[in-house]
Amino acid sequence: MKKYLILPILMLISACTNAGPFVTNISADGENGLTIEKCQVHMNAFMGTVSNDNCTTTHIKIK
Repeated sequence: MKKYLILPILMLISACTNAGPFVTNISADGENGLTIEKCQVHMNAFMGTVSNDNCTTTHIKIK
């Protein structure tokens, strides 16, 4: 009986994963600088979706 209960629990635990942060976008800001966007990737295996969460934007001046 325990083995039938353990399998659904393992499936629930392994269904969602997070990875990151990864650089998702780099662009010029038009004033000799760069705008860098980093996001955390969230994958939901049950729904078959991948989404970005917790995005941050950083501005870097280049001289």
